[in-house]
Amino acid sequence: MSMSRMRITVVLAVVGFCCGIAGSRPAEGRVELIGGDFSQWRGNTGDWSICGEAGLKSDNAGLLAGKAGSGVIVNGPTGRTVNILSKAEFGDVRAHVEFMVPKGSNSGVYFQGRYEVQVFDSWGVKEPHYSDCGGIYQRWDDNRQPQGYEGHGPKVNASKAPGQWQSFDVVFRTPRFDKAGRKIANARFEKVVHNGVVVHSDVVVTGPTRASTWNDEKAVGPLMLQGDHGPVAYRNIWLEPAGPNPFFAMDTATKDAKHQSAKEQVEMVKELGYSGIGPHAGGGLEEMAAECEKNGVSLVAAYVGANIGSGQQKYGPELPAAIETLKGTNSMLWLFVQSNEDKVSSPSGDERAVAVIREIADMAEAKGVRVALYPHTGFWVERVEDAVRVVGKAGRKNVGVTFNLCHWLMVDDEKNAESLIKQAIPYLFVVTINGADSGGKDWGKLIQTLDKGTFDMGGFLKTLSEQGYTGPIGFQGYGIGGDAYENLKRTMAAWRRLWAGMNQ
Repeated sequence: MSMSRMRITVVLAVVGFCCGIAGSRPAEGRVELIGGDFSQWRGNTGDWSICGEAGLKSDNAGLLAGKAGSGVIVNGPTGRTVNILSKAEFGDVRAHVEFMVPKGSNSGVYFQGRYEVQVFDSWGVKEPHYSDCGGIYQRWDDNRQPQGYEGHGPKVNASKAPGQWQSFDVVFRTPRFDKAGRKIANARFEKVVHNGVVVHSDVVVTGPTRASTWNDEKAVGPLMLQGDHGPVAYRNIWLEPAGPNPFFAMDTATKDAKHQSAKEQVEMVKELGYSGIGPHAGGGLEEMAAECEKNGVSLVAAYVGANIGSGQQKYGPELPAAIETLKGTNSMLWLFVQSNEDKVSSPSGDERAVAVIREIADMAEAKGVRVALYPHTGFWVERVEDAVRVVGKAGRKNVGVTFNLCHWLMVDDEKNAESLIKQAIPYLFVVTINGADSGGKDWGKLIQTLDKGTFDMGGFLKTLSEQGYTGPIGFQGYGIGGDAYENLKRTMAAWRRLWAGMNQ
């Protein structure tokens, strides 16, 4: 890929932070919201006050008291005042928020004034729900039964005791809209970290959560702090552009003679700046998951198979074992599908496939795991179209599609990229890429490091962005050989050049 091509390519999900909507202008660069006054906040700030520090009130553990100074805001002596909204408006952001609540208190941080990460005194809670601290609050509809829906509890309770400072670090992706203003992709919490612990990964929010300021959705919006539910203090709040989609490495790219163990592979991808890893689901998955947790990177998906032919075992013991290992993480099974009686891509296997996939999906749903069909050359689900067809028939919200660039190029014409992405986008959970040569029909030409190949990677990523994709993108390194560290290093450098190209 030429440098000139990369310079002119606008790629990835950047619309939210870099493009405004009528009547608003998104913030640029890092924005700090708490200082010596309320100049960063709009309108009436009610009883919110500026302090130098906050702590539990000496005669009432359910209230907070402030000390003179600046750098901290407290929502008044009773803890019941107005919600406040920032003047700056944001789309895709990386945010840091520090907060303190007394015993039994409640607040919330609303991205774009619409999507809440819950602030609550959840100290000691054993099984946290969406209403506990770090939860992504539920949506609400008076006409539904039940009226509350789509809440997401944190996978673990990372809360500190009342009166202690706590933190959120959040990567949020704004919803996407086409040129006509129609929504083409939902808002997404890419990651929520509570007190240094990852409590959410890749959680989609289909609309504003309960008690939001607005019930519509926009490309940008202000940060809102809830002030009417109980005493709370905030400090050190900043937001900055979120940057590119999370970029991870498949374990096809991380293994060589020097990097065999899970520890060696995970530490390498972390050092090089990758967001996570996508391993096989066979032996060693528990160790890989533990290393990912230890190093604060994502185990994005685990590669595992299913069979739909008559008389074939539907799946091996590694599949339910993988679900158990991944439980509560919102990670994925990367599910390839084979058949001993149906031709590749033949709809004759659809009914049997749907039954097997629903069975797997229901097991996965019970453990908070998703399933992404993995199109693979020569397998029954070979093409992106096959995956989209079967996922549509399966009708499970936790079942989606993978777009594998190398397998797509092997069986299709690259000019069909836009139409296929449009088909896949309602179900698209994950994408894999690598350097490739246009017109290549062998793996040596179709799987290279990202700094090589004649395929227009910038154009492909631009199409993904234009269609509203904001999810994870992985590097496929099957068969490249050589030094894994150097391959990953060159690939990450190419990825960053692609991202930097949007600013030139």
